[in-house]
Amino acid sequence: MQNFKSHFTFSKEQRNGIFLLLIIIIVAQCVYFFIDYPSNNIQVNKEELLKYTKEIDSLRFHKTQENKPKIYPFNPNYITDYKGSSLGMSNEEIDRLLTFRKQNKWINSTKQFQEITKVSDSLLKVLSPNFKFPEWVTNPKPRNNSFQVYNSKPRTYANKQDLNKVTAQQLQKVNGVGKVLSERIIKYRNKFKGGFIADIQLQDVYGLSPEVIEKITDHFTVKTPKAIKKININTTTIDDLVTIPHIDYDLAHDILEQRQLREGYNSIDDLIKVKDFPLNKIKIIELYLHFEKEKINE
Repeated sequence: MQNFKSHFTFSKEQRNGIFLLLIIIIVAQCVYFFIDYPSNNIQVNKEELLKYTKEIDSLRFHKTQENKPKIYPFNPNYITDYKGSSLGMSNEEIDRLLTFRKQNKWINSTKQFQEITKVSDSLLKVLSPNFKFPEWVTNPKPRNNSFQVYNSKPRTYANKQDLNKVTAQQLQKVNGVGKVLSERIIKYRNKFKGGFIADIQLQDVYGLSPEVIEKITDHFTVKTPKAIKKININTTTIDDLVTIPHIDYDLAHDILEQRQLREGYNSIDDLIKVKDFPLNKIKIIELYLHFEKEKINE
């Protein structure tokens, strides 16, 4: 206990020092509370601040616009999975478009694009200014009646001209066939050595509607068909099948798989039961095929 008290025993000099320290602390506190120091008030020019804020916002907006991916004019018929996704289309909307195009059909207007894909009005408003359709769709030129020398009376086979020898100028005399379409028909015909096999191949020419094809075949028909060696569907290989228009490797694989299950095909009617077979192109595909089963020696 005596040792504990020794900690609180001070000499005269120590007591004077403690007293002096207390006086200094009290004086400092009074100075802090009672003396009014001048404050450095910052004067803000609200008008200049507002102007500066707007300028910053404007620069930020332009920078954001620059960083956005630029969309250039495009034909909506050629939208891929990646492009459709980058444009903001959903997977379902893209699939509807791709399914429509697999039928070899074409979208020729903004309205038709929305009908097929079912995109919202807001997304269509963003995308449609960038749609670029062929000139013959957006700016069809009126036909001059002086060139429409053919009448609507059906012609016989003998009176029709050979579609494999007709010129673009002759095609343009048919109502509904202009310079662009006529040259497209000739270009497509010349892709094949020997030309068309049959009139039905006109369906593969982009832009030809069924009505225009009917008008063309009223005056022209294939009289000198391209000579081809037909493929026996019951003995052919995948590599031979994919040389036929509208048959890719996936479809060729399914055809051969079904051929094995069915033990061969008897007619074109059997082929239409194959998964994803392009029914609208069946007449064209049939031009390249014949159906003959291998004979089994008894």
